[in-house]
Amino acid sequence: MKLTTEENFAADVLAKNFVVVDFSADWCGPCRMITPILDEIHDEMGVEFVQVNIDNCGDIASEYGIMSIPTLAIFKRGEKISVTAGAASKARLVDWIKSHLD
Repeated sequence: MKLTTEENFAADVLAKNFVVVDFSADWCGPCRMITPILDEIHDEMGVEFVQVNIDNCGDIASEYGIMSIPTLAIFKRGEKISVTAGAASKARLVDWIKSHLD
């Protein structure tokens, strides 16, 4: 999963047609728990994931109203269209992502 920065967020997320953004932090246990699940989903579905470390990108987290982590957000053509917070099962995340694919 690609780790973005405040400088690269526009190119890594806003310029893409479809990307799932993982707002997380290194110290967050549930964040670390879902990372392998996200990697599996990427490998199986080809969905692009970008990670935003809220400790390093506080302005981005604030701009998108991130209040807890992990929070996943789907961006389509630069717009945040859906958000889910908290650790979730692989099946639930796959269903959530599929519900927003064209």
